[in-house]
Amino acid sequence: MALASGIRIGPYEVLAPLGSGGMGEVYRARDTRLGRDVAIKVLPQSLARDTERLRRFETEARAVAALNHPNILSIHDIGTHEGAPYLVSECLEGESLRQEFSGGALPLRQAVQYGTEIAQGLAAAHDKGIVHRDLKPENIFVTRDGRMKILDFGLAKLVRPADEGATIEADLTSAGVVLGTAGYMSPEQVKGEPADARSDIFALGTILYEMLSGQRAFRRDTSAETMTAILKEDPPELSTLSKPISPAMDRIVRRCLEKKPLQRFQSARDLAFALDGMSGTSSTSTTAVAVPPAQAKRGIQIGAVGLLILLVAAAGWILGRRSNRSTPPSIHQLTFERGLIYAARFAPDGRSIYYSANWGGQPVQLYSTAPDSPESRPLSLINSTLFAASPSQLAISVGCEDRYIGNCQGNLGLVPVAGGTPREILKDALSADWTNDFKDMAVISRVAGKYRVEFPRGKVLYESARPLAYVRISPHKDAVAFAEFVNFEGDGGWVVVVNSAGKELIRSQPYISIEGVAWHPSGQEIWAGATPQEGWADAIHGLDLHGRDRVVLHLPGMLRLHDISADGRVLLSRESWRSGVQFRGPSDAKERDLSWLDYATLRDISADGKQITFDDWGAAGGASNLAYVRKVDGSPAIKLGGWSAPVFSPDSSRVLAIETSMSNTPNLALLPTGAGDVQRLTPPPIQQFNDLGFMPDGKAVYFAGGDNQGMKFYIQDLAGGAPKAVTPLISLKASHFETSSVSPDGKFIFARDLNGKGEICPIAGGDPRPIPGWSPDDIWITWSADGRSAYLFHDEKTSAPVYRLDMATGKRELVTTLSPGDSAGVTSLYNVRMTPDGKTYGYSFARELSDLFLMDGLR
Repeated sequence: MALASGIRIGPYEVLAPLGSGGMGEVYRARDTRLGRDVAIKVLPQSLARDTERLRRFETEARAVAALNHPNILSIHDIGTHEGAPYLVSECLEGESLRQEFSGGALPLRQAVQYGTEIAQGLAAAHDKGIVHRDLKPENIFVTRDGRMKILDFGLAKLVRPADEGATIEADLTSAGVVLGTAGYMSPEQVKGEPADARSDIFALGTILYEMLSGQRAFRRDTSAETMTAILKEDPPELSTLSKPISPAMDRIVRRCLEKKPLQRFQSARDLAFALDGMSGTSSTSTTAVAVPPAQAKRGIQIGAVGLLILLVAAAGWILGRRSNRSTPPSIHQLTFERGLIYAARFAPDGRSIYYSANWGGQPVQLYSTAPDSPESRPLSLINSTLFAASPSQLAISVGCEDRYIGNCQGNLGLVPVAGGTPREILKDALSADWTNDFKDMAVISRVAGKYRVEFPRGKVLYESARPLAYVRISPHKDAVAFAEFVNFEGDGGWVVVVNSAGKELIRSQPYISIEGVAWHPSGQEIWAGATPQEGWADAIHGLDLHGRDRVVLHLPGMLRLHDISADGRVLLSRESWRSGVQFRGPSDAKERDLSWLDYATLRDISADGKQITFDDWGAAGGASNLAYVRKVDGSPAIKLGGWSAPVFSPDSSRVLAIETSMSNTPNLALLPTGAGDVQRLTPPPIQQFNDLGFMPDGKAVYFAGGDNQGMKFYIQDLAGGAPKAVTPLISLKASHFETSSVSPDGKFIFARDLNGKGEICPIAGGDPRPIPGWSPDDIWITWSADGRSAYLFHDEKTSAPVYRLDMATGKRELVTTLSPGDSAGVTSLYNVRMTPDGKTYGYSFARELSDLFLMDGLR
């Protein structure tokens, strides 16, 4: 029945109609008692004439009202008006999910976010024994702030008695053709069998499919044909219908749409966990006090097929020279997808191999494979990396906070090889290994800011303020080997061995990088993927128990050592690590690639948005960074020489940069972008520089500098004089090369306090003030042109939302989302730069790709 505005239903005054459907009329109303707007759904009068159905309605409504979940419509009240039952709920602003994707497929990240929230709402209801039974886009609401709300919980089974089968409603867009709900029903509902929580999971699978592809999973001309398709057919492959969808996401959707309930996700909570892992948002960034920039090496890049030939030929030549073997070592490629391999281990039986990787731009997860199979099987352990394998369990990280490339910090969990939910046993773990009898375990964890090695668990053998990784127990169980890195932002350091009493037995030569540690089965050597300081050549090194170092395998390209089996076979990966630059100007329809050489890192955009500066610190740059200026029209880059962190002057005629010579004292210099001479600034008594730029008038420069006592921001007049400190001690977000900047009026500078929280420091003196609305995930970009707002971004690995934050109120708005077109192997977005008007931006992204190989015959 229709209700006119002004009519009272109990304490609720009807204001206006909101919509109608098969389940009744919906009105906006005013709760006169509490002074709030609500929604009233007046249900068909036929419900009131069936006392059993009315009783069920009241029972279901009370149960749903008790849920109180952010992804489920809140129920406030129930009652009857003139013989018709009504239900009072919160009044939502937004649109239905059907309206949201009426224009086609949603972006992957948005679809994953929506799916995760729907699954979380379902999980909360299923925990209370409530099943929706009629989940479809019309019954899901998207609020104005992007939150999902599931509507009509528990009402679907009221349309017909339970013994009369499933609900079928007409598609309102096609009069007389029954398509609507039928296209979202599970096979058991189609067959008239009882529906349980797994029926809702099937329905959510159809919704995920539609969000990702823009098409319904099961749509035919009639309801009978649609239901037949649900029973007997699979929907078309997602990758053939829209933009490429990762295999991991496709597997999640396919598992939801299994015909047999036992083959689907068995709980909405498991589905929510799987989807949440696909988002990549659960890891957080770590703020670190600045340290000298790590000089990371980047290996020569060659194709996978070429590597196979080189590996076999070179290894055979090396080993043939070392012995008179007639059989060269064999090598077999195990993986073929694009992404970064985090870790790999032999199964104890020697036949299977477990590994973790982030294929296709998706979050890192676990897989298993075998040498005789070109395919890998996902283990449904998403956002986790592999630590170790026993006959019955896998030791994994639950969650993956990225440390340096391919290393995770998370809670140590044990999960059955056959599958299941991980059992968490230790917080903040970085590595773990079992003894060869699987009775004891060694772990590396972070405790109170320090890193410690325990063996067995609970017995601390070694502790350091430096990061530790790759813990491995000797075959004789009398020693533990691991890597100790120089600092957080790099992989240079030492291979260390301690005995069971914690006494240091071996410390290797300092390596520029360490990529994996493993014991030889004899227990007489520790092997490591490492690069020595001389020659910048990647190799597998063997260290004997006296610390003597030999090269086991020396090949072109970068190698990471993962594991050595009991019979001497080796798991190693070929690595290709690069960085690119993306740019978009006000007239560009989409982002453009301005990458250069192998590890270009964006440093600045000119005020007019027509030029960029960057430095390249990969293999092409050798032992020193190379600085460049490049026009954004795609013209070739102009090399400035061996400098780093070049930033433009306000008129773009010069850049300020750091000299990258191997001398102990860093120097600042002004380099002309056209004709002219280099002007070196008088070196101040500061041991390190970071985060530099020009003052707005171009007459002075600022930089972060410091010594062993800490870092501060300084301003130095270009006319001469000593630099002046303008902030208290600060910290820098070195992991993202975060730039600080001075406000347009030259009065304030952005900095981070020692806890990493953003603050605004008066340059003329005075106490810093915190930034309202600051989030721990915020990374500074620049001030707005009027100085009233700031641009910030969040690194979500394969994308980065950019926000404009009001510096007075803390209110923020989403400006844009950065995302490279090809996300495979992308592990971070950083160095985001933007002009103050917000119309031009650029950023760097890291892309790390790996191929896993099995090698036999190394000695």
